[in-house]
Amino acid sequence: MNVVIFGKGLGTPRQVNLTGLSAGLALTVVAGIIVSAGFVAGSWNASRTGSGVSNEQIEGLTGQLQEQRVSIESIRQENEDTLDALSIRIAQMNARMIRLDALGRRLTDMADIEDGEFDFDSDPAMGGPEEPMAAGSNVAIPEMLEAMNTLGAQLNNREEQLDVLESVLMNQNLKDRVYPQGRPVNAGWLSSYFGKRTDPFTGKLANHTGIDFAGKIGAEISAVADGVVTWSADRYGYGIMVEINHGSGYSTRYAHNSENLVSIGDEVKKGQTVALMGESGRATGPNLHFEVLHNGSRVNPVKFIRDSTK
Repeated sequence: MNVVIFGKGLGTPRQVNLTGLSAGLALTVVAGIIVSAGFVAGSWNASRTGSGVSNEQIEGLTGQLQEQRVSIESIRQENEDTLDALSIRIAQMNARMIRLDALGRRLTDMADIEDGEFDFDSDPAMGGPEEPMAAGSNVAIPEMLEAMNTLGAQLNNREEQLDVLESVLMNQNLKDRVYPQGRPVNAGWLSSYFGKRTDPFTGKLANHTGIDFAGKIGAEISAVADGVVTWSADRYGYGIMVEINHGSGYSTRYAHNSENLVSIGDEVKKGQTVALMGESGRATGPNLHFEVLHNGSRVNPVKFIRDSTK
């Protein structure tokens, strides 16, 4: 085979004689160069136009997908945090409701309200027709949080009101317990009133600082209010005496006893037996000399006995 090679740098054309093996190798090399050039050109053209998407576009889409993954993860975390906050808030509101229910039951008992008027052990009765909500009107989480905050504020307000009511009722109950009221004896009759009278020992006009109940030796004498014992011993003119401080400036005295059943410092309740009737001290017979003092001054006990019957 004869191959003629032309070129400007070669001057005159040159002829190469290829025969046998040399011709086959030359053809193989030329064919390889042509195929390689075609593959490279095809790949480059495909990257530019063959698939319709460039490397830069692929990289851009990959970046956008990564940003979306980050955004989705952030939204998921925010939703979890919101649900956790809602769970905590609901638990707090449930705790408040339990406390309010307990407080309501206690106030109901304290106020002696008829059973069934306020029932804190069951859900409140409700009724009325239901109308379906329009599509797309579901409450969003921010609106739910706002509604829960409003309900929480209402619960706080109710709690404060119930606390005030409880305080008022307890103070009223305490006032009733420490205010001297009632008779200090169950058996016996009123034998001498408060104020001016003829002294049974001298026959002269004198001032009686209490009232007397005549009765039998050993009759029970009861405290007319809650208080603390400040005297339990013999005292000149009174004989064996008990004195009780009730607070708010009030105190009471029970004199001429045969025996005291309480000691100094004892806390006593209204109606509790504190002594037994006797005739110790300046007495003409078995009786109870009963005094009521307010801010240190003796006042007429009859008023406090009458108050208990109103």
